Amino acid sequence: MNRIECLRAVYPQLEKRVVVTIMGAVAIELQSIGHRPNFFYLQHAMGLASSIGLGLAVSLQEQRIVVLDGDGSLLMNLGTLSTLAHSGASNIVHVVFDNQSYLSAGDSPTATAQSTDLEGVARASGIPHTASARSVEEFQTAFASALDSGKLTVLVAHVDTSGVYDRPTDLGLLENRFQFSRHCQSLARR
Repeated sequence: MNRIECLRAVYPQLEKRVVVTIMGAVAIELQSIGHRPNFFYLQHAMGLASSIGLGLAVSLQEQRIVVLDGDGSLLMNLGTLSTLAHSGASNIVHVVFDNQSYLSAGDSPTATAQSTDLEGVARASGIPHTASARSVEEFQTAFASALDSGKLTVLVAHVDTSGVYDRPTDLGLLENRFQFSRHCQSLARR
């Protein structure tokens, strides 16, 4: 399955969520579907989307936070799974697109191409709800279940390495930062 197919399948459900994406293909593909003020495209901070997501979850406890991550990025900050599990935050859905590759950084293989099972690592770290998906239908069902569960969730989507990773984005990083900040401030005032 392709990552962009997964993003398209759940895009309508992202409208009222606070969404943080990691750099590279995930951000570019989500933006190509359609930018929204509640989307933050984290750039130049590989491995930190879940950390930003946790900060948002703590400060915006009434919101469901969706983190769109990659396997390479998660592997750069694997300790985040234990931190998330022990944080007490139950309002995060952490989606990990596992293409077994550092696609956006040269396409070399990640540890998941060998034997690392990110869902198993998440479960062993204490994440209360984990799932994996290998088809768009499985992904869509697991994502909806994660949103409805009210539990901290890690969902690993096994995707292929195809993707649009060299398309420039037309949204300035600074403008995205301020637009997203204004959106989060409006949520905090509600």
